[in-house]
Parts: sequence; C-alpha cells; structure tokens
Amino acid sequence: MLKDNLIILRNINGYSQEEIAEKINISRQAYAKWESGATIPDIEKCMRISEIYGVSLDHLVKTETVEGIDMIPPAPAGKNIWGSITMNERGQLVIPKAVREKFHLTGGQRLIVLTDDKEGIALVPVEMFERKMKKAMEFASVNADE
Repeated sequence: MLKDNLIILRNINGYSQEEIAEKINISRQAYAKWESGATIPDIEKCMRISEIYGVSLDHLVKTETVEGIDMIPPAPAGKNIWGSITMNERGQLVIPKAVREKFHLTGGQRLIVLTDDKEGIALVPVEMFERKMKKAMEFASVNADE
C-alpha cells in the first residue's frame, strides 16, 4: 500500500520525515499521517513524491511482493521486477509471459546473453544488440578520423 511505500522510499533515500515533508511543502505531522495510513495525499502530492523518488505513480501506490522475498521497494521509473524464475537441470529458463509480451519476445527468437560479474545477467534481442553495436562502431570510426 501507499503508506508502506512511503516508509520504504523515505528510508532507502535517507530522508527524515521532516526533510521529505519540506520537499513536498507540508508539515512533518501531515506526512507522518500518510505513513501511518491515517490520511492519504492528494494526487498532486503523490505526483510530487513520485518525482522526488524517481518512481512512477503506479509504483508509488501499489505494493509488490516477490515469492520468497516479501514486500519489495517500488522500482525506479522504467525499471521493473518481474518476479523470480527457476532454472531447470538443463540450464533452461522460462521467461514470464508478461515480460515476453512487453518486449515482444517470441519462441525461437535469438537473444544475446550479457553478464556483469557484480550485477548479474541480462538478455538482449540480437537485433537490438546488433543495432547498438553498429551505432557504436560508426561513432568510433567518426571519432577515430578526427
């Protein structure tokens, strides 16, 4: 719920109730009532809060849980947590349907596997990867000529 997200986001970002209330131009007591669930902010205040924390309004007002993790903080705008998946014994993963639909992934489509030793794994459609690499190479050749 909104009150849970307000607490999580404020704590993640290291604000006191007083500091965040000042940013929204309200009293600390009014903000405290939002976090306790006694009252809720109007839509304009919600928009201001979502801008301060860099989350969508939708992520601000909804509480999400991930299997085995409990409640998770709202994701920054443009970022999503789709839940967990399990790798089978053969190393195969099933990408959730909502993700396949969002990114227009189809059976048999080739994906590039990118990794970062500290951050994890990313899957990128081959076509997108090739476009970005072509653009990078063009940029590199232009800069090499200078």
